[in-house]
This record gives sequence, C-alpha cells and structure tokens, in this order.
Amino acid sequence: MKISYADTRDAVGKVLSHDVTRIVKGKYKGPAFKKGHVIKNEDIPLLLDIGKEHICFLELDANEVHEDEAGWFLASFAAGEGLNLEGPSEGRVDLVAARDGLLKVDVEGLKQINQLTNVVMASLHTNSPVKKGEKVAGTRVIPLAVNKEILEGAEKISQSYYPLLNISAYLSCKMGALVTGREVYESRIEDAFAPVLKEKAEAFGLDEPEIDYAPDDAEIIAAKIKLLLERNHDLIVVTGGMSVDPDDVTPTGIKLSGAKIEKYGAPVLPGAMLLLAYHGRVPIVGVPACGMFFRTTVFDLIFPRLLAGERIAAADVAALGHGGFCRRCEKCLYPDCSFGKGGF
Repeated sequence: MKISYADTRDAVGKVLSHDVTRIVKGKYKGPAFKKGHVIKNEDIPLLLDIGKEHICFLELDANEVHEDEAGWFLASFAAGEGLNLEGPSEGRVDLVAARDGLLKVDVEGLKQINQLTNVVMASLHTNSPVKKGEKVAGTRVIPLAVNKEILEGAEKISQSYYPLLNISAYLSCKMGALVTGREVYESRIEDAFAPVLKEKAEAFGLDEPEIDYAPDDAEIIAAKIKLLLERNHDLIVVTGGMSVDPDDVTPTGIKLSGAKIEKYGAPVLPGAMLLLAYHGRVPIVGVPACGMFFRTTVFDLIFPRLLAGERIAAADVAALGHGGFCRRCEKCLYPDCSFGKGGF
C-alpha cells in the first residue's frame, strides 16, 4: 500500500480514499466526508476544524483490500440466517436483525476471528433476545487496507463455525400454565402468577396462555399437567410449591405426570428453585415464587431459548451460574444488563 499526503488547502479536486471522521463531544460521531468524495473549496474550513491539516491518499497493491470492502467481506462471512448487513461507514459494517428472535453466537469461532491480525468483530451476548432492526454485531479492520490472506483466514474460520452468528426465529407456541397452591385454588388470595405469565407471553407475540389451577396435591397436579398435554400445548409452565418445604409438592407432581426431570435447581439468583423437565418434546418449567416478585428471573433466561426451539439440558442450566447473579437494580434494565450474560 502506497500512502501519499497533500496539504488540505491544496487538496481541492482530489478524491477521498476513506471516510473522514468528525467528532462533536456529546452530539455527533460519524463521517464528515465519505470515501469517494471529491474535495471542494467549501470543504476546506471543516476539514481544518476537525484537525485534518493533511489528507492521505491510498494506492493499494493487488493483494490488498480497502477497509470498507474488508469490513463487508468479514460481515458476510459471519452472517447466518436472520441477519442483514448495514454499511460500510468509516470502515465498519453492522449485522442487523432481520426478524425478532434469539441471537446465537458461536463464541469460540468469534474468538478465533478476533485473533486474526487487524480484525475486529464484536457482538451482543449469545442467547440475547433481539428485535427486528436491532444492531447485534459489528466488524471492521484496523488499518485502511489489509492483505487478502487475512480475509481468506476469516472466511475459513467462518466456514468452520458456520453460522458464526444467526437469529433463531421464535416458533409458534401454544402455552399452558398450571398455578398451584391451595390458597389460590380456593380463591383465598388473588392469583399473582397469571398476570405475570400473560405479560411474558404477550412480549413474545404468543396467544394468552391457557391457565388452570391445582391445590397442593401431587396427584392432582400430575393429572392437571396431563390434561394440558392432551390439549396439545407446546410449553407448560407450573408455578408455586417449588421449594423444599414438606408441603411443596409441585416437583413431585411434575414427576408423577410422566415427565423426565432434566434439572431441579439453577445457579441463578433470583430463581434457584427452577425445575426443568420434558414430557417427550414438551418442556415443563417449574417456576419458583420469585417469578411473582421480581421482574426478571431465571425464567426470562430460558423462556426465549425454549421459544426458539432449543432443548435445554442440565449442562445449559449449570452454565447460567456465570452471569446468573441479578444486581436487583432499582429500575430493571434487563436485557440491557449483565444478568444471564455469562462469558461462554
């Protein structure tokens, strides 16, 4: 790569070979002039104001790729289904969600990409719920141009781990719920769980869940779960009675229904008494009482993954311990916080 320089005052008529960045603290950061811009007399004062006493111009060798094209190549190698590309701007290309869904990142592949010389690729955490139009990752190279061999290495890594990033779409899901507890079953107190479950279902575009009630009786709980299964629900949530007190019989009821318990207990606070079971393909989630009192719990970490069609194993639940401690902020900002964002 050959770089030549011209005094800004003498650069009128020359063509910019890269974006020129302007920063106004607290107000703006972006390109003042884009690659390919022909410098005019009226551009000179602004170029000088942003510190450009000289303008550099590039002549690339045959084996070199400009930062804009390099960023586009990197993003296109990494992008799987459900992602669009946006850019380049100042050499950066963003990966944007083309649909609502769950961001999946191959963390090891991403690490290997970032071990390449002069390559940068950053993403949101894997398993982050995202909305259509949301930027989920960005990539660029550090210098103004890179050797083609570096991009060939990035392509090889991306192929080995394909898709490096993708958006798993949420599946159509018929959700059923069983609220346990004699005090609710007998209408002694108002049911606080049903409104929470309805709100969470609505947030993911699901129909209102069918809700049934059962007393603290393992046999009745099992029978009610079987009825929900017979009505072809794709996901069943069972609330209440999840602790270790003698009268907390919900885990026993789930087991009696014929479901296989995958994991009882999760390294997440709040949500330690989570129970995850499967009856064939249907997940049955026992949600502890904290689900009524906290806006975000372990349920919010696994719910989107179940909606995306994942079968969550005991090892997946165990991995939630890294990042599974909620700060209990006065104003909950989830998912824009550290909760559930383990480094794996």
